[in-house]
Amino acid sequence: MSTPTISRESVPVVASAAVRPSGPGSRIARWRGGARHLVPVLFLLPTVLVFGLFSWWPIIRSLLLSFQQTNLVEPATWVGFDNYQTLLDDPLLGKAVVNTLVFTGLALLIGFPLPLFLAVLMSELRRGAGLMRVLVYLPVAVPPVVAVLMWKWFYDPDSGLFNEMLGKVGLGPYPWLQSADTAMASLVVEATWAGAGGAVLIYLAALASVPTELYEAAELDGASVRRRLWHVTLPHMRPVLLIMMLLQVINTFQVFTEPFVLTDGGPEDSTVTVLLLIYRYAFVSGDYGAAAALSVSLAAVLAVLSAIYLRLTRAWGTK
Repeated sequence: MSTPTISRESVPVVASAAVRPSGPGSRIARWRGGARHLVPVLFLLPTVLVFGLFSWWPIIRSLLLSFQQTNLVEPATWVGFDNYQTLLDDPLLGKAVVNTLVFTGLALLIGFPLPLFLAVLMSELRRGAGLMRVLVYLPVAVPPVVAVLMWKWFYDPDSGLFNEMLGKVGLGPYPWLQSADTAMASLVVEATWAGAGGAVLIYLAALASVPTELYEAAELDGASVRRRLWHVTLPHMRPVLLIMMLLQVINTFQVFTEPFVLTDGGPEDSTVTVLLLIYRYAFVSGDYGAAAALSVSLAAVLAVLSAIYLRLTRAWGTK
């Protein structure tokens, strides 16, 4: 019996791929599809241009200025690394760096745990929590210079509020800002008062995200308040705490308003900080190249410290 043969013409041909339509209509459809993707870019473009003009261009300009000598009026002269050498030859630079580190250390010692303690305390309140939040955040709403001038009166050695109150109990008067031993600590206390309110609100938001079931289980197990704080609250707030510590280090490294208004770097240059030294280079000595060089150096140090910190704490924040 012979096998029937099937001719090629009788087999239906199945298209392996859809044929893209051509013609003016298809081109218009493709153009409209591409235009839809351009719309977000067009909306974002003004923001990118403004951000680049006011954020990135000053950074690039400062980097170029750090290798130049200029008074910002006459044409700049390229001097290479001479501005950085000027910084290294300045004996006040080392003192400013040490003072900045001391301020940062004291701010972390005083100003970092205090907002967390206030947030935990306020989260336990059953009455008056809203009023407490307003009172804690109120210093943040005060303009920084106004707050510093108010504290300058508080610290006044003759008629200041602190010495008046201490005098009623037979203490003082104390030279808060006039002594090199107490000036830096006085600046830290004012800076902590002025900036703690924002951190308290952030910690309160983080505390609200901790599951209440964990606290209930800890109470059933007989855990004290301290143990609940250590084993329940802090582990869940670890990512927030790590970021807040990094932000505080960056902010305290750039302290300027307090030493500028309260002490002007004194007494005996005990409160001269890096940013105050930058101000003196630029607006007192007119050496804008050295000021730019110190600004770039500070930015580079903060960038390196931030990268190292994030690298070391990456695993801690995810546990």
